Amino acid sequence: MNKINNLLMIIMFMYSSAFAAENRVDGQRPDAPELAMPGDYKVGVRTIQLSHKDQIDVVNVNADNGIVRYNRPLTIEVWYPADTEETGGTYKDVYLRDGATQVDLYGSAVRNADPFKSGPYPLVIISHGYPGNRFLMSHFGENLASKGYVAVAIDHTDSNYQDAGAFGSTLLNRPLDQKFVLNEMARFSVTKDHFLHNMIDDNKVGLIGYSMGGYGAMITAGAGVTDMVAGVDDISPMGILKHNVAGTDSHKALLDDRFKAIIAISPWGMGSGFWNDQGLAGATKPIFFISGGVDDVSGYETGTKLIYEKVVNTDRYLLTFEHANHNAAAPIPAPKEAWNAVYNNGESVAFSHYADPVWDQLRMNNIAQHFVTAYFGLHLKADAAMGDYLNLIPNGNDGSGETQWKGFAPRTAKGLKLEHLKSGH
Repeated sequence: MNKINNLLMIIMFMYSSAFAAENRVDGQRPDAPELAMPGDYKVGVRTIQLSHKDQIDVVNVNADNGIVRYNRPLTIEVWYPADTEETGGTYKDVYLRDGATQVDLYGSAVRNADPFKSGPYPLVIISHGYPGNRFLMSHFGENLASKGYVAVAIDHTDSNYQDAGAFGSTLLNRPLDQKFVLNEMARFSVTKDHFLHNMIDDNKVGLIGYSMGGYGAMITAGAGVTDMVAGVDDISPMGILKHNVAGTDSHKALLDDRFKAIIAISPWGMGSGFWNDQGLAGATKPIFFISGGVDDVSGYETGTKLIYEKVVNTDRYLLTFEHANHNAAAPIPAPKEAWNAVYNNGESVAFSHYADPVWDQLRMNNIAQHFVTAYFGLHLKADAAMGDYLNLIPNGNDGSGETQWKGFAPRTAKGLKLEHLKSGH
């Protein structure tokens, strides 16, 4: 039996490694949980350039210049159910973590395919880490579109691999970018000559945010940052972060009833003084947290898990990958070129930005796709049956027979925990 198990492990490793070598974003391991599998729709993808008018130009704000404003450029990638017989396409010239190497990625989406006009569909906005880009979580975009969602991933200006800098821009703009993209997508859906016309139900909107995207997602969920960080000039020149402080009018203006569910993966800020009890108590939207159990960037016990415990005014879940670090679940598997691309004067290899020392990245992607499908299915599609995939015993290691996690084959939920707290607890 041990020889058979070892052989299966070798086959699975070779299978997942093959997907990484091919730079694919749509990989599925043989042991993927049930809901990770693609849905019934073919997938189309398009790139759109946006301009957010009259925004604070954080890069150029200082005591000499004062508050400088500009039209903030944003590039978005949009995945949608498609009316096509084709399958597959290429994402060309995608920057890697080193900010210099450009590679081609491959997936199931067909570039510029006609939309399948059976909507409107719920909308999911995807917000990357710092630094990152709109392709870092493209596995979610393709997977969701195949299941009857429109998914849109943002290139956050000043936070991309090739333009990362001015950390204050990331801190100020994440929730602003998220809401602006929602408004633009809603506008496209009522514009008769737009390919997204009648494709989006903008009253059923979800958000996936990873790391700094998770920071923005917490603000979108209703949390506000502390007065203390808004007064630190290095990250809040001219006090610009006061716009995101809990209880201010500008913070209240960020909140939007159209967002119905949030997925926050390794949200940043707890260990750096950005959140306190008052600010986190403002979060009222349902939140599904995902974290590695030894995250040393956002923190676990003093980071994501503590945020999970302190958002007392909302229903929330916490999925933990035991022994995983900060990259748990979110990034695509490392493209083959990332194995050799270096940055930080040669001290860092880009591979580590996409990988975890303990968990296989494709395995984590598939598990995350499973729970994202269940969570958004419940909250954005009102599919009550999806609740069965969330109503689980907390420790996957303990599941067997009737207590086996729904959707997981026997022995494949090892190393996973799913906790649940209701509003008021």
